[in-house]
Amino acid sequence: MGANSSSISELPENEYLQKLSGSEPISENDPFWNQLLSFSFTTPTNSADLKLLEEATISVCKSLVEKNPRTGNLGSLIKVFLSRTKELKISAECQNHLFIWQAHNALFIICCLLKVFISRMSEEELQLHFTYEEKAGPSSYGAECEDLIEELLCCLIQLIVEIPLLYPCQHTDSNWWKWLCSWYRGRYSGGVTSALGDITYSISLEAVTTLIVFLSCQLFHKEILRESLIHRYLMHGRCLPYTSRLVKTLLYNFIRQERSPPPGTHVFQQQTDGGGLLYGIASGVATGLWTVFTLGGVGSKASAQLEQCSPLASQSLLLLLVLANLTDTPDTPNPYRQAIMSFKNTQDNTAFSSSNPHAFQINFNSLYTALCEQQKSDQATLLLYMLLHQNSNVRTYVLARADIENLVLPILEILYHVEERNSHHVYMALIILLILTEDDGFNRSIHEVILKNITWYAERVLTEISLGSLLILVVIRTIQYNMTRTRDKYLHTNCLAALANMSAQFRSLHQYAAQRIISLFSLLSKKHNKVLEQATQSLRSSLGSNDSPLPDYHFWEMTDCLHFSETKLRHAQDLNVIEEVIRMMLEIINSCLTTSLHHNPNLVYALLYKRDLFEQFRTHPSFQDIMQNIDLVISFFSSRLEQAGAELSVERVLEIIKQGAVALPKDRLRKFPELKFKYVEEEQPEEFFIPYVWSLVYNSAVALYWNPRDIQLFTMDSG
Repeated sequence: MGANSSSISELPENEYLQKLSGSEPISENDPFWNQLLSFSFTTPTNSADLKLLEEATISVCKSLVEKNPRTGNLGSLIKVFLSRTKELKISAECQNHLFIWQAHNALFIICCLLKVFISRMSEEELQLHFTYEEKAGPSSYGAECEDLIEELLCCLIQLIVEIPLLYPCQHTDSNWWKWLCSWYRGRYSGGVTSALGDITYSISLEAVTTLIVFLSCQLFHKEILRESLIHRYLMHGRCLPYTSRLVKTLLYNFIRQERSPPPGTHVFQQQTDGGGLLYGIASGVATGLWTVFTLGGVGSKASAQLEQCSPLASQSLLLLLVLANLTDTPDTPNPYRQAIMSFKNTQDNTAFSSSNPHAFQINFNSLYTALCEQQKSDQATLLLYMLLHQNSNVRTYVLARADIENLVLPILEILYHVEERNSHHVYMALIILLILTEDDGFNRSIHEVILKNITWYAERVLTEISLGSLLILVVIRTIQYNMTRTRDKYLHTNCLAALANMSAQFRSLHQYAAQRIISLFSLLSKKHNKVLEQATQSLRSSLGSNDSPLPDYHFWEMTDCLHFSETKLRHAQDLNVIEEVIRMMLEIINSCLTTSLHHNPNLVYALLYKRDLFEQFRTHPSFQDIMQNIDLVISFFSSRLEQAGAELSVERVLEIIKQGAVALPKDRLRKFPELKFKYVEEEQPEEFFIPYVWSLVYNSAVALYWNPRDIQLFTMDSG
């Protein structure tokens, strides 16, 4: 085998992998590790590649799982990786030119092995694989038997927060990085960016990926993990002081959206000075171990989609979401969530609260720009939701932006294409709108932002419309889609709550937006009549007569639902739901009429045009009070139009409405409490968010593959 490996199918017979998974212990000081880790390859860039690799090496992994408790070779490999990373920080006199290359390769192997180990055993069993001690002979483990899991986790976090990606000498004062930059400049014509930047990008991505793999034990449990060995390490002890730096780095990785280096750019090439240690090892081993990664599917050129995105940004965001949704322990709230809740703008000079040691500062302008640009992905929308809901500094900053349309338009586009999005993405987008509409300043300002030519809105050409009117159109369309397709009461409730929050601030509604408000009420009215008829027919059937007169509304209120059959009870419940929605729509219309009638002639026009719709609800006991104002407005303006004569043009009708809005005595309109709805997370939100986040990891993580048959946390069609 050895140097003659030519296909993935031959990997199980590879002599280096066989020795790693064999019965003989390998000391971390053995020269074998230099041979194993000095390979050159293009790291797999998608789950299909990893699936091929995992299937090819599963026998090796099984052998290692079986024999490692007796050999401790996994621990030795981790020890080698830790020693290589420690060498990254030695003085500028360091002469080991292979350390970062071998550290990356070691981490890649560790990540692949860990994923298999974690999917096949409990945390207690996993811990045993990390606590091996040699029984005889020299051992670098020592009598202390240090905790390799915590050591590895801390090392991964340090790699993420301390390794700069590109032009590192401009971003750090570290002497060892300055020396390393100088060393690379002397050997690579492409400079630091093409050589050092590419390999550090890869090792940063691998560190983030390995942390996700460490936390992936959640995937294999149906219940939410509230007590976990890995969670404890990350939320206590040596990892805890890195909390704010880790969150900050992951956010900046998301913000920067650094593109992945082209495949193979970080592979070490032969030196022009005759070889030396670097080429001497690489030439003898790199061609013999995993060069198969450059053949076939696994090492094939990255897809066009991958080239247009940033794997590190995507993976960092997924890790951030996973960390933020770790459950609190009885004695320690989640420090990563605390950091997300409390970070401030770099321009904010106020002192940090002493009660939160994890606070930090970040550039809000850059964060805002990245959030605006990335909303097509579920995870970016989820991050925006978390920041608006949990971080008051971010929420205040966003609401103060003069270009709020840059954030709102992508959210509206998500809702507009509701049939193409998964339900969780739609929920998050809608809740974001609900949170924004809790602010009166937002509700006023969106009607002052005028948009031109919204190309993605297909129902009607919108050459010019306010952001507020467009928001109303999209939310109403979402309600109508939900009524005919998903029939999700939760979606209805949040859509109507957003409209209700905005209603008192409606200004200069576009005529199409005004028409759609009344059209939605018309649709609800028809739906109400249909449900009422079904309920009545069901009741007639139970009475044995199809000629019984229709019961009035009071009858339905007085009827004891406990004596209904299941069918009749369902009809009664459907009627109750549709009447709640109708009541909310009437309250929204009433709120606009009583607070900003003179600002919305188009709504009054649409109301008058469809006034017959409201006749049937005048005497309805559920709507009589709210109908008083609407009926008064309809009567007042109808009278003025009759006085103006017949055959009036649209322009003339609008002119009469504008004049009448000034003349209408406001004291004749009954006052109602202001419509205000506030988003509140349900109890135990982790029951929703943790499966959601892990479904995003499963579906979106770069170059990570799990067998779907092993997944317990969610079903494959969830999200």
